[in-house]
Amino acid sequence: MSGSATFDFTGSVVLVTGGGTGIGLAITRAFLDAGATVAITGRRRDRLESALEGVPAERGAALPADVSDPAQVRRLVADVVDRFGRLDVVVSNAAGYESGEVTDLADEAWEQMRATNVDAFFHLAKAALPRLAESGGNLVAVSSVSGLRGDWGQAGYNATKAALTNFVRSLALDWGPRGVRLNAVAPAFTFTELNADAPRDDESLAPFRNRIALGRPGEPEDIAPSVLFLASEGARYVTGAVLAVDGGTSASTGQAHV
Repeated sequence: MSGSATFDFTGSVVLVTGGGTGIGLAITRAFLDAGATVAITGRRRDRLESALEGVPAERGAALPADVSDPAQVRRLVADVVDRFGRLDVVVSNAAGYESGEVTDLADEAWEQMRATNVDAFFHLAKAALPRLAESGGNLVAVSSVSGLRGDWGQAGYNATKAALTNFVRSLALDWGPRGVRLNAVAPAFTFTELNADAPRDDESLAPFRNRIALGRPGEPEDIAPSVLFLASEGARYVTGAVLAVDGGTSASTGQAHV
């Protein structure tokens, strides 16, 4: 259950990056359930097509693209508008993750992570914001609580998410007068393909549960309803906000629960 039934996006055209897997897939399904027409992008056509299986062409489009490439992003946004006539909501969800001490992080790994987490958002915002100004639309970015504070062993990832978070806040100031809202959600540890290889037994998850008020890591379906809320008319006076959707992780001082 996506929780999307409380929202109505009938007639709205939504673009979701990274929309074929993980949190992006949950967001895609939630918008479809709420009546939206949804275009999704990512690098793997098979995953995109699988995500939209059974969705009629007039309500969905799988558009493979590398969102770190500005030319491909420009074509992507133009394609969505050409197909569906407008663009009302953009969800910037595509992300990459690399952990490790900064002295051990390969230059190529840093460059790829920055390209996916920061540069791609820059290209997407640059291409999409004028279209959103035409429709009175909005953009929601999927950031992370790691963009709000530090973590051990992932300084590079945290830096990219912090850049994304402040990008959203600053653009909200610039584009608010033009009728465009920009917000972000900040999940904490969530079960997705990015951490599919991580152990999930009780002992391995104990350090995470120790920091989570609700006692469990998140699922993609926990994140999607908050994205729909921020994109909805119910959030019409919300912009520049970063909503922690983290089970209470960021409510803690960080000290151990004993």
